Amino acid sequence: MSRFETRRHKLRRAVKRAGADALLVTDFRNVTYLTGFTGDDSYLLLRRDGETLLSDGRYTTQLEEECPGLDLDIRRPSVKMLDATARLARRAKVGKLAIEADSMTVAFRDNLGEKLSKMELVSTSGLVGQLRLCKDRDEVQRIRQAVACAEKAFTAVCAALTPDKTEKEVADELEHTVRRIGAQSASFPPIVAVGPRSALPHAPPTGRRIGENGFVLIDWGARDDLYVSDLTRVVIRGKLSAKLRRVYSVVLDAQRRAIEAIRPGVAAKDVDAVARGVIADAGFGRRFNHGLGHGIGLDVHEGPRLSSIVDTALRPGMVVTVEPGIYLPGWGGGRIEDDVLVTRNGCEVLTSVAKQLNEVVLS
Repeated sequence: MSRFETRRHKLRRAVKRAGADALLVTDFRNVTYLTGFTGDDSYLLLRRDGETLLSDGRYTTQLEEECPGLDLDIRRPSVKMLDATARLARRAKVGKLAIEADSMTVAFRDNLGEKLSKMELVSTSGLVGQLRLCKDRDEVQRIRQAVACAEKAFTAVCAALTPDKTEKEVADELEHTVRRIGAQSASFPPIVAVGPRSALPHAPPTGRRIGENGFVLIDWGARDDLYVSDLTRVVIRGKLSAKLRRVYSVVLDAQRRAIEAIRPGVAAKDVDAVARGVIADAGFGRRFNHGLGHGIGLDVHEGPRLSSIVDTALRPGMVVTVEPGIYLPGWGGGRIEDDVLVTRNGCEVLTSVAKQLNEVVLS
């Protein structure tokens, strides 16, 4: 049994527990996770006795290559996706059809319900997401590869970093270098934020030059073989101010202690509390204004979240970011982010880019 068949088998049990006869998978990443198909605009109807992937003629050859043996329903250009979906569900003689409420639009659901008036639609959330929480050995290896690509690109870009380069130029260089090294793409548009702009957790790169301030925050990642990495570092140029030393040291200590707390059975909110407590004790509690981290995998943001409102217990195979930050409007901010694998006995930090204070100061 392939890993995709194993995943679909587990999902069938979840669909049965949800009281449905079948699940219509409309989230493209979930379709990839369950079949290996890397395209989009395709749905998977998972029944108790099998599955059918609904797609269109653009992907016929790709589907045959990526999903050999999978039952396919290729709609003609003249047939709308809504009509093809309804026809497929009717042909399967489903009584209760579960849908992915987090993915399907209200309009599509309403229109599908009208076409399937004799069928009960059951809204579900997270059935596939729960399976994706814990990565198997192959997935972890792909994330490791994505980490390696991101780290190589960062090292190359930092080696060529000059004061006259703009935030956007550095971000563009990161994206280009990630691809040149061999990754498919960046995980997301890189964040490069100089000085005061680093107080914006998701600052878009601008024409501001690196040399305009003594430090720059860089948040980037690589997508390799469908899986992603996500890292953040602060790079310091020139003289290190007392304030920057203070902020950076607190963030680094918060991250270190949070990582030490990661192990199976610990609640996500408790790991968040460790980092948040360190930052609050240092007097910056109100300046840490986001959750501690999130899962990574096929998506750059997926479960589990490390947050004060998430009770999820950590389990071996989960891969999460740990990224505490302090943001001081008008001055700047600091965030340090690593990718961490939960293991049977604790955790493993998958990222290795230098982050000690004396290591991030460029000569």
